[in-house]
Amino acid sequence: MRRLAGAFSALVLMVVCAAVALVIVMRPPPVVTVLPPLTGAIDRIVVQKSARRMMLFQDSSVVREYRIALGFAPLGAKDRQGDGRTPEGLFKIDRRNAESAYHLSLGINYPRAQDLARAAKGGYSPGGDIFFHGQPNAWPDGAVVAGDWTAGCMALTDAEMREIWDFVPIGTAVEILP
Repeated sequence: MRRLAGAFSALVLMVVCAAVALVIVMRPPPVVTVLPPLTGAIDRIVVQKSARRMMLFQDSSVVREYRIALGFAPLGAKDRQGDGRTPEGLFKIDRRNAESAYHLSLGINYPRAQDLARAAKGGYSPGGDIFFHGQPNAWPDGAVVAGDWTAGCMALTDAEMREIWDFVPIGTAVEILP
């Protein structure tokens, strides 16, 4: 009886392994999309925080999509210094920093007048220095910090920051959605 049970178990194992191998072999190869190089200025950036997605637009068309990391407490709009949130609303790129602590950075005009007024009324700092940036400069090129890890910024890979750096001018519209 034990031999029969052992033989049956071996047979079941072989069938399962064959089925898994068949699924792996029959799986189509991944589709690799080769995008044309960016040319011309990006006129709008849209961030969907819940999807961890950033989209670049030229003439109302999406020309690039990236997966991004957010602040370490991503739910809700930024309220104050140290809350780990990424702001929500309409902004503009207002500065560029090739020498930041992170690989390249494009700053947004946060805090805005309404953010400053809210914080003054509440007696706290609204925070500031919100950027799109790459990975920490101390990390080797190609390395990526896992998860939502910034203090409120939107982080991309270093390669992605290099790709967009020349095409996102000061004044570019930025919309950050929940």
